[in-house]
Amino acid sequence: MLLCPVRDCQKPLLRDARLWVCGSGHSFDVARSGYVNLLQPQDKKSKHPGDSADAVAARRRLHARGVTAPLLAGIASMLAPQAEESILDAGCGEGFYLGSLASQTGFAAHGVDISIPAIDAAAKKYPACSWVVANADRAIPYADGAFSAVVSITARMNPAEFRRVLHSGGRLLVAIPAPEDLIELRGAGRDRIDRTIETFASDFTLAARERVTTTAALDAAGVADVLLAIYRPLQPRPPEAQPVTFSLDLLLFHPR
Repeated sequence: MLLCPVRDCQKPLLRDARLWVCGSGHSFDVARSGYVNLLQPQDKKSKHPGDSADAVAARRRLHARGVTAPLLAGIASMLAPQAEESILDAGCGEGFYLGSLASQTGFAAHGVDISIPAIDAAAKKYPACSWVVANADRAIPYADGAFSAVVSITARMNPAEFRRVLHSGGRLLVAIPAPEDLIELRGAGRDRIDRTIETFASDFTLAARERVTTTAALDAAGVADVLLAIYRPLQPRPPEAQPVTFSLDLLLFHPR
């Protein structure tokens, strides 16, 4: 289902040992950890785009603490993935949500993110899934109608590309930070639901919505990891232990 990302090519890519190769002869190495980097020079604005290695490690430690388990359960309940499905996570980060859901259900899982450290970490932890470095904000390197479901979890949104790679009977799950998400650390946020529904209105109709919220009592190291994960600079005074709220608005869409 992968497509060649070279400009004006977009021919199917076929796996040949440690390479992905298209009919025009463009080839892409498979990294030792198992992912393939399809990111083109014109598709990145910095030398090291996306999540840093420090942010990836901080998120991994938070997941390991179990603080995001209620969020995962809420996503699993709304998405309701089935074993026979093929599901894309666009902006998958270090792969926790997609990899965990695939481990529970056994569907064919594909994750795309612009960050090499994030995708490398995902490939190492969830080798049964397929991981690709690409800029999904511009183009998703998969064929039309390749997926039965697409998920976007606190990531950038590309409605036209989501619709293109989703087959007509599929579904899209979008998770956005709710107003109380991390309220203790950055104050109350804004409600993004109406704006998000409007963003997808030309290609999708809203089928369901739900808010999932959990509060974790974090020690100082846990608070520091949250700040690293959201690129919030540490203050001169070390972080202190405190409760932290994690909250997502989940929106389920069907394609028009």
